[in-house]
Amino acid sequence: MIWGIPLSRIKHPAIRPRGYGQNELLCNGKECRHAVGNFSYCTALGSQCCRAYSNKPGREITAMLRPENFIPLRSRSFSSDSGDLVDAVVPFMGESITDGTLAKFLKNPGDRVQVDEPIAQIETDKVTIDVASPEAGTIQKLLAKEGETVEPGTKIAVISKSGEGVPQAAPTSQEKTASQPPPPAEKESLGKGTTKTETPSVKGKEKTLFPSQAARAPSSPPKPSEPQLPPKERERRVPMTRLRKRVATRLKDSQNTFSMLTTFNEIDMTNMMKLRSDYKDAFVEKHGVKFGFMSGFVKAAVSALQYQPVVNAVIDGDDIIYRDYIDISIAVGTPKGLVVPVIRNSDQMNFAEIEKNINTLAKKATNGTISIDEMAGGTFTISNGGVYGSLLSMPIINPPQSAILGMHSIVTRPMVVEGNVVPRPMMYIALTYDHRLIDGREAVYFLRRIKDVVEDPRRLLLDV
Repeated sequence: MIWGIPLSRIKHPAIRPRGYGQNELLCNGKECRHAVGNFSYCTALGSQCCRAYSNKPGREITAMLRPENFIPLRSRSFSSDSGDLVDAVVPFMGESITDGTLAKFLKNPGDRVQVDEPIAQIETDKVTIDVASPEAGTIQKLLAKEGETVEPGTKIAVISKSGEGVPQAAPTSQEKTASQPPPPAEKESLGKGTTKTETPSVKGKEKTLFPSQAARAPSSPPKPSEPQLPPKERERRVPMTRLRKRVATRLKDSQNTFSMLTTFNEIDMTNMMKLRSDYKDAFVEKHGVKFGFMSGFVKAAVSALQYQPVVNAVIDGDDIIYRDYIDISIAVGTPKGLVVPVIRNSDQMNFAEIEKNINTLAKKATNGTISIDEMAGGTFTISNGGVYGSLLSMPIINPPQSAILGMHSIVTRPMVVEGNVVPRPMMYIALTYDHRLIDGREAVYFLRRIKDVVEDPRRLLLDV
């Protein structure tokens, strides 16, 4: 039985292997170059008129050619029928990202590309993704334009593996200038003994009023002066990047959702700076990274979150979710916008591991190669505005977290220590928190714990 038809009813010529000759089929009276072994091409349009070579109606063959009796043929992804052209498509961009903006093409038609070489960049709400070439070849044509919104699977370019049919690159401006003949020299004189003279155009004479008429003419009221606005040529309109729009939306949603309150404190950085100065060379020699203040504040934040677990919690509907893990998010400013990579399991890391993770994530964020997984999640955020010289600010909560710590610049100020006024390197810190979940008492205790740990790092060693 073949597709429900007895073998005895199938004629012998119709089941021979695919080939050309006496077993070719006729479709609507025209020669069909596809043999029975490849009948799916004959029945693509649902034809019911295929006949055997003897021109007699073949009901057995017609039954076999019904579309529902065929198994779909396998086809190569992103390839044309000839097998030479390959389509470059937008890759999968993440679970929460459905589309992106085609920021720019890195290659032009006629350029040679290698396998997995980036040919375009897709800008999403969170990261910038490269579209890699699936095969080595030459860019034949571009199917999309810069600035268009594309989805995963959208074809953006066609690549010819052999380079045939690829248009030649357009000549450069220098080549065009060299190919053009020089302009003819201007005639400096109109003829022998004559020179070129300019004749001013004669305008129509304005009508003047006689004194008697001028006296009778009514005086027009003065026009109100209009404000002088800058010309439009001095303004530039640039569309917002998707990352910038995403940040703006999230920050506005944060203000609309949370009941935010900010509390402040100040830290004497004397002991932390002395610790860094004493061990910075040995730290670099052993671990290969510099000893910065950020690792000390991450360890202090971990200790404070363990003392006040409600700051590490989050509201979900009518419930409160307490997290028994600590993932610290570090806000990093990039040319394209603010990104917040996450240091996973910060409570299980030492100073060196934290510094290595911060350096790696900061470089990826600056280069635009950071992935979505490296920014997903996070239970608490630290924002260091002091690297830009900020003295004091009120940070905005990073949803869906419940609090954010703001660090600021270190300024030497006169402080009273044991009854004496002495200069001390001081830093203001700020904690913005969701007042629906965190009360002022927990927020103040949280900042006091950070202050105590940073001013005396020995507390981390003794856990006191």
